[in-house]
Amino acid sequence: MAAPAENFNGNVADQQVPPRLQPLVTDMTGICFRDQLWLNTYPLDRNYVFDYFALSPFYDTTCNNELLRRRSVHPLDLSQLSKMTGLEYMLTDATEPNLFIIRKQKRDGPEKVTPMLTYYILDGSIYQAPQLCNVFAARVGRAVYNISKAFSFVASKLEPIRQGDAENQKEASESKPASETVDLKEMKRVDTIMTSLFRKLPPAPPPPAFPEGYVSQEASGEKEDLAESQPQMDPIIDQGPSKRMKF
Repeated sequence: MAAPAENFNGNVADQQVPPRLQPLVTDMTGICFRDQLWLNTYPLDRNYVFDYFALSPFYDTTCNNELLRRRSVHPLDLSQLSKMTGLEYMLTDATEPNLFIIRKQKRDGPEKVTPMLTYYILDGSIYQAPQLCNVFAARVGRAVYNISKAFSFVASKLEPIRQGDAENQKEASESKPASETVDLKEMKRVDTIMTSLFRKLPPAPPPPAFPEGYVSQEASGEKEDLAESQPQMDPIIDQGPSKRMKF
């Protein structure tokens, strides 16, 4: 529901809207109309609601309803409006005396009408209902604004945490012991000490002899290599020509 931006006070005796209040623009959702003097004088019901609506800047004097008014016919008489073509206003719903809904439409035949705009009278104030695309655009814009605001709030709360983590990492890197780095001078010093110790020690004794009958793996590997290097003789030739198999 559009919030009223300004009010217009009508005159009960005037039946036409001044030229400056003619609906020259389609979007008039930012204004509302209310005539308290008229509301105090006449009841707001189905019979008089259109006369009250005709005082507002939303009313177009070129409509078919105005022609019926000039003929002293009720402007909402559907039996007369259905015989005409052009612009007209129709009372679509009413909850007397609080709510009335009036639709602006274009009639091309008795059963063929094209809705254009919708107006509603709520407790004596007349408003233009926003179009569906404008309602969706407003709701989406509000949702995007709230989401952006929520993300900004969360980011402001996470910023101190991120800064604290960065400071902790910095302190941990600074508190690392320097012993983790390799010192070349210290390595040379250790090598020198080990070399001097090896020189002071006696030479190592020879290894003990193998027992009798023991064949080391190296010796057995040499024998196998020697056997593989010698050509193998054909077993059939060794048995002699008399022992060959006859086919």
